[in-house]
Amino acid sequence: MKRAIGFFDSGVGGISVLKSAVKALPNENFIYLGDTKNAPYGVRSEEDIRALTVNCVNKLLARNIKALVIACNTATSAAAQTLRETLTIPVIAMEPALKPAHENRHGGQIIVLATAATLRQQKFRLLMEKYGEGAVLIPGNGIVELVESGVFEGEEAAKCLHGLLDEALKQKTDSIVLGCTHYSFMRKEIENVVGKDVLVLDSIDGTVRQLKRVLEREGLLEKDDSQGSVEFISTAGKEAEKYMQRMFEL
Repeated sequence: MKRAIGFFDSGVGGISVLKSAVKALPNENFIYLGDTKNAPYGVRSEEDIRALTVNCVNKLLARNIKALVIACNTATSAAAQTLRETLTIPVIAMEPALKPAHENRHGGQIIVLATAATLRQQKFRLLMEKYGEGAVLIPGNGIVELVESGVFEGEEAAKCLHGLLDEALKQKTDSIVLGCTHYSFMRKEIENVVGKDVLVLDSIDGTVRQLKRVLEREGLLEKDDSQGSVEFISTAGKEAEKYMQRMFEL
């Protein structure tokens, strides 16, 4: 029987990463666990985020997963190091795409849109020390809640984004980094707000490439060429799991 790759996020945001992973690794089985009951994580303390993450990961470990993807920037910042120190399976985590934004900077600023929790944690501060020149940090207040409720574009989404970004966009901007997997579901509306001259960057493709590299290195790539499966688990119950399935099928 195929051992699955476990995916974890605070809610539905990590489905944006899962969709890319399924496309890149179609023979693999995946189990996605979203802690919808306790979302959003971005307003919680680091200790609370870590405890919630570890609790959910333990549920995935009970399913004998062969690798773990923390498809959540906030949970990565709070708990990835702890999990890597304690688990025997590979742990692949998210990191805001600040490095490629730095490499594509041409004198303008870099807007980093992320949860308040991600922006205040040490992991992100260390990333800023390396690649943060010209970066403007903006907490994406309200975006996660809209995505969790199924609002990705339109008047309500645009109003939220304009409220967050318009002041910063008065300055020359080279790129905007989407530092939360939920935000990728709103990418079309974000592109409309920032305009065609601003590069929109997320870390989805880089995370999936890293997952494939790690599976190859550890001899864990699935050799059975039959189609893999995707299972959804939500801490909020069956209706939330059905919603995750619909999000995946978008």
